[in-house]
Amino acid sequence: MDKGAINVRVLKNSLGISHEIVRKVVCAGDIVVDATVGNGNDTLFLAELVGDTGHVYGFDIQEVALRNAQEKLQQADVLKRVSLIKDGHENMDQYIGQSVKAVMFNLGYLPGGNHSIHTKANTTIQAIQKSLDLIVPHGIVMLVIYYGGDSGFEEKDAVIDFLKTLDYRKYSVLMHHFINQIHCPPIAACIEKLK
Repeated sequence: MDKGAINVRVLKNSLGISHEIVRKVVCAGDIVVDATVGNGNDTLFLAELVGDTGHVYGFDIQEVALRNAQEKLQQADVLKRVSLIKDGHENMDQYIGQSVKAVMFNLGYLPGGNHSIHTKANTTIQAIQKSLDLIVPHGIVMLVIYYGGDSGFEEKDAVIDFLKTLDYRKYSVLMHHFINQIHCPPIAACIEKLK
């Protein structure tokens, strides 16, 4: 075997990139948001990062998603660090009265769920705007944009168009996507608030 060969994948997928970036920003004691709880994977990831002294607010409109997440969080013994809220992410400002370090979004539909229930461009953009108001300077909004098949193209285009309008003096926006893969690979987008 070539001694210069690498035995692990260097270029991570969008979800891996999102976790890598969030892990660099979020510390024990931070307040964070999972704007799309889904099955609770990112909620658990965030709950582990913020530790006993931090807190996660998690939003989803589907009862089944919140139940799945609650079970996952109970099994990991971190449920006390999380507030699971059955409401749209566009209403997050009605529940959070303090600044947050990071907000995570996974756009699309609930894995294994009803494909007709999915995130929508108008409410997602409202939620991103509210996230930008809530995050502290050098906090981040992390999006993984799933699209393709039967949903998500309109939302993807609208969200990317919105991100392009953000004032570069206030926000840095980075996108990560594979340009040579098939089947609409997810796109990761990160917004850092500069001031």
